[in-house]
Formats: sequence, structure tokens, C-alpha cells
Amino acid sequence: MNVFYHKFPSAVLLTLLLIVAVRADVINLSEELEEDGYFRKEHSLTKPYTGAGMDIPNWDFIGTTMVASSYVRLTPDRQSKQGALWNKMPVHMHNWEVLVQFSVNGIGKQLFGDGFAFWYTKERNELGPVLGGRDFFTGLGVFFDTYSNHNGVHAHEHPYISAIISDGAVHYDHDKDGTHSQVAGCTAKFRNKDHDTFFAISYVDRELSVFHNINGDDNWSECFVAPNVDLPTGYYYGFSAATGDLADNHDIISVKVYDIDSEDNEGEGGKEEVDWSTVTPKAANAEPERAHIQDSPGLTDSRGFRYITAGIIFLAVVITVALTVFFVRRAQEEKSKKRFF
Repeated sequence: MNVFYHKFPSAVLLTLLLIVAVRADVINLSEELEEDGYFRKEHSLTKPYTGAGMDIPNWDFIGTTMVASSYVRLTPDRQSKQGALWNKMPVHMHNWEVLVQFSVNGIGKQLFGDGFAFWYTKERNELGPVLGGRDFFTGLGVFFDTYSNHNGVHAHEHPYISAIISDGAVHYDHDKDGTHSQVAGCTAKFRNKDHDTFFAISYVDRELSVFHNINGDDNWSECFVAPNVDLPTGYYYGFSAATGDLADNHDIISVKVYDIDSEDNEGEGGKEEVDWSTVTPKAANAEPERAHIQDSPGLTDSRGFRYITAGIIFLAVVITVALTVFFVRRAQEEKSKKRFF
């Protein structure tokens, strides 16, 4: 059995049927999902995006975010941009699934960046240094990092999907691509695809799961499954993206959120019902946070390209000046020899 269908027995089947129904123009499963109480419209984003004026109902957007007819673009394919899209409604569901259609594309063939993030956090509507979002956040961040800022050999290739659970004290080490504090991650070549690309995040019975569908078929691949994760209710969904010296278009096309039925009302071994709004975000299997060791700028550091370029130019100038001085002195010596002979 496909592992994704095993993990997403209700929402994914209904979502796939929704896609088929819309394309065939036969039935509208969105209405059925709403009637059944699974599809949460207040947390979802579907076309047409805008309501009155340029506002998106239930959503805020800031920075370079631009709303088009077929996508919400967090950043354009230009340098030094940041944009974000945040749901206005706090999430009161303890068990949920989020299905997102997205696109990351640009003119760069070998060099591009930096990436985008999915957020479920206490804070909202802020820009910052973590792929367009704030550092030291409280909650969940899932990062779709397209460029390696690490100067050296990673244990994985990029683009790379990873997750961090933070209680507000965890630092995202940008130079290490966040791997010093991640829960888990996987490599996923989702950039510059000619077909639709999706990811799904599930938080059910204290288990966090991330899947992706990036190959243009109906096959979903497991990125990771992390048990024993505590996430409070009352936080907000959001998306952000950033470009630096390298750039890409980062687009959110649709967001579908589902309330998942579950009998899990217990915490860590307790038998009484838990007030999930008071739980502290944490993951039992997260990698322990390690001290940051500064890399020297290298070819793998996108922020070091300007320094490298300047160094090459400076070296070329020095060599040119040295050669000029050498040949001028040599010519003067030859001229002096001719006077004596």
C-alpha cells in the first residue's frame, strides 16, 4: 500500500477526488468536505484569492508578496527580497493535515536560492532572517531550502526539506541550513518542475509527518515521520520566502486544511484530558542544538560570492600591476644597457 495513503487515509483521498472533480467539472467535493466538517475553509487558500479590493479573506500578506490570478508569489526572481503570507485565524484543532500546492522556479540553472518555509507558530505576520520568517520562533517551522549555505560537505543534497520545533529559544543557524537543531529532513528536487508540485504536513496523535508529490504523478513520497511531538493549539499557519545574492520565484498556489478526527486526548503518559493550548512545543527526537562554528566564506556560501568576486578582481589588479612594473623595469634596463655598448 502506498505509505502516503496509509498516513493520510481521509484527507488525501478526499483531496485527490476534489482535484479530479474540479478538472472534470462533475461535482464539487469542497462543499461536501465542508458539510462533513473535515475541510476548514477559514484556514485554506483557493482560487480566486481576492475578495473586496486586493485583500485575501482570512489572510495577510507582507513584504514582496504579490497576489496574481493563479498564484501568490512570496518573492520574485530577484535578489534580496522577503515576503510572507499568514492566516489570520488561530488553529483550535489538535489534529490536522495541510495540503499545499506550490512552485519554486527561476532562470538560474546552477545557482539559485534561498527557499521558503511553512509555519505553525505563536507569532505571525513578521519578516525575518529564516527564509523570510523570524528566528527564535515558537512552534513549528518546515523549511524548503534550495541552496546550501554550509561551507563543506553536507550529509544531504539540496533542495532539502527539514523541520524544527522551537519553544522560542532555538536558533536557526543559517550557515548550517538549520541542521544543528532539526527534527528530521529529506532531499527533494522540487525546483523548476513543469508539472504541479505538492507537499503535505500532518500532525495527528502527536506524530508529525511530511510528504511530498513532486514527480507529476499520483505517488507521494515520505520525507519523514517524527513521533512524540507536542504542538499547542491556538497558533497560526503561515508561509514565507527569501532571496539573497541568489534568487527564485517562490509561489503558493493553494492551501487545503483538514480537521482530523482522533481519540488522542492524552499527553505524555497522563490519563486526564490535556489542555493543548498550554502545551510547550517540543520534539522528543530533535537533534540536540550544537554550538555554531563560523565558516570561512567559500564557494558554497551564497553570501560569500561578493567577497570572492572582489578577491579575484583584487588579485587580477595586483598581478597586472606587478607585470606592468616588471616589463617597464626590464625595458628601462635594456635601454640602459644600449647606452653603455
